[in-house]
Amino acid sequence: MRTSRVLALSAAGIAMAVVAVVATAGPAAAGPAVSADPTRVDTEREAVARAYIDALISHDASAVKFAPDATRVEAGLKTGFSGPQMTRDLEHGPQYRVIRGIRDLRMSESGDVVTTTYLLDAGVGDVRLMTVEITETFEVPDGTIHAIVAHIKPKSLF
Repeated sequence: MRTSRVLALSAAGIAMAVVAVVATAGPAAAGPAVSADPTRVDTEREAVARAYIDALISHDASAVKFAPDATRVEAGLKTGFSGPQMTRDLEHGPQYRVIRGIRDLRMSESGDVVTTTYLLDAGVGDVRLMTVEITETFEVPDGTIHAIVAHIKPKSLF
C-alpha cells in the first residue's frame, strides 16, 4: 500500500514537472484515443466514457456528458468536484496539456459501470517523457457520467 502510494505520488510529481514545462511550451496536437479493436462498436455507456477519454487529448469537452454533481477520484484524491469544473479542466487545465497520446484502450461494461484501461503517454511537444497505465471506472446510470475513479500505474520514464 505504501509503495503504491509512493509510486502514485512520484508519478504525480513527474507529471506536475512536465506540466510546468508544457505550460510555457504550449499544447501540441494529438489524435483521438486508439482502441485495441477499432472495428468494435461502443455501447451507449462506453461511448460516454470514450468521449471523456478523447477529450483528454483534444481538450474539447463539448461531447462529454457529465452530471452536474459528477466527481472524479484519482489515486485516492478527489480531483473532480462537479461536471462544470471537470469540463473546464478538460478544456483548459494544464494537467491535461502534457498528454501526447492514448493507446491500447480496452473497455468493458457491467450494469451502469464502464471500466477502461489504457496507456497514456505524457511529454512535451513530440517528446514522450513517460507512460502510465490508467484504469478508470465510470458510473453512467442515465447517459451522463456521475463518477470517475482512476488508478494510475507508472509504466516507463524516458
